[in-house]
Amino acid sequence: MESVWEKNAPRVKFESLNGNKSTDVLIIGGGIAGIMCAYKLKNAGVDCILVEAADICGGITKNTTAKITLQHGLIYDKMIKRFGVDKARLYAKAQEKAISEYALLCRNVDCDFEIRDSYVYSINDAKKIEKEVKALNRIGVNAVFADACELPFSVAGAVCVKDQAQFHPLKFLFSVAKDLPICEHTKVTELMPNNAKTDRGDIKYKKLIIATHFPLINKHGLYSLKLYQHRSYVIALQGAKNINGMYVDESDTGMSFRSCGELLLIGGGGHRTGKHGGCWKELEDFAKKYFSKAEIVAKWATQDCMTLDDVPYIGQYAKSLPNVFVATGFNKWGMTNAVVSADILCDTITGKTNPYAAVFSPSRTVLRPQLAVNTLESTLGIITPTVPRCPHLGCALKFNRVEHSWDCPCHGSRFTEHGELIDNPATDDKRPIK
Repeated sequence: MESVWEKNAPRVKFESLNGNKSTDVLIIGGGIAGIMCAYKLKNAGVDCILVEAADICGGITKNTTAKITLQHGLIYDKMIKRFGVDKARLYAKAQEKAISEYALLCRNVDCDFEIRDSYVYSINDAKKIEKEVKALNRIGVNAVFADACELPFSVAGAVCVKDQAQFHPLKFLFSVAKDLPICEHTKVTELMPNNAKTDRGDIKYKKLIIATHFPLINKHGLYSLKLYQHRSYVIALQGAKNINGMYVDESDTGMSFRSCGELLLIGGGGHRTGKHGGCWKELEDFAKKYFSKAEIVAKWATQDCMTLDDVPYIGQYAKSLPNVFVATGFNKWGMTNAVVSADILCDTITGKTNPYAAVFSPSRTVLRPQLAVNTLESTLGIITPTVPRCPHLGCALKFNRVEHSWDCPCHGSRFTEHGELIDNPATDDKRPIK
């Protein structure tokens, strides 16, 4: 199943690595975060190479709904309580800067960039919305309480922030990537200090950026406990009522909406990877109820790395790895956070002070309620005495009858029915699944 972005993007291709190379900065991962890091570093005059095991933008990036906004659910009221007003303000400023950078870059790229108002709505809790509006206003964001009257159902209220954006992510990224030092179909098989072994040769590096969606180094940073993965589903409707704004439910199990030309994209049906959820059926039932004359012309699924506290991990991978950096845990909001990652990591590598780096530091406390949930899921996955097992850390895989895949409820790795790797953190797709 292809996303609408894959159907009409003029793809660019890159050669594989051919023999041994050396570079100042090696970037592993050819999704939006890796590409934006390579773009920033190259423009800063830094020698870099990006390697991707398959095709660039061939993983999670191609399955986004591509909303460019500082509204990432109802996070700012919680963020002020967790981190204080100053850090919440810096988080929002980092997102605003990313939106401004997109606006500048997209002037010269034909990628359907459009200014749109952004809404986070609640079906039944107006007080949540009121608190979020106050929180956003407190940190300098012009947010208002709205009624979300474009939606085909009533809501208790919505937080509206104007002048956000949406675009065609693959048209944008293929244009940005075309002149970058990228090696496709080059899989890293082993990492050592200052040397990466690939199936196409070795790459010596001084600094390393891990932008592989879920980090691939297991022995450092506790990412297997600091992250979990969440699947969500999208359908594209033709013949549905046009919606001008971008909408997302404050609930993890709610729905999102945005236009895409003449199509309406509806997202939802979400669940933790390896668990049960509404999936496409929930979206199809919704479409039948509210858009009975519309036709489903595309459907696809994606999954996102979720952190313990709603803030991505961007910065030094672990204290024991001073020259290794990470960008992960975008909590479903990879469009802006990929650019935030590129800004922070480029500044860090070039010796500049970045005002937002401390907010996103991976070394911040892990003492959050979600840690207990992740630990329990990992423990249950390891002690469950069934096969097949995930080659990542040995958890029991669950069969996903909707998508016909084997999914790991511990850390989110996914495999085809025949054992071929679909989604990381697992890197081995050779172990047969029986």
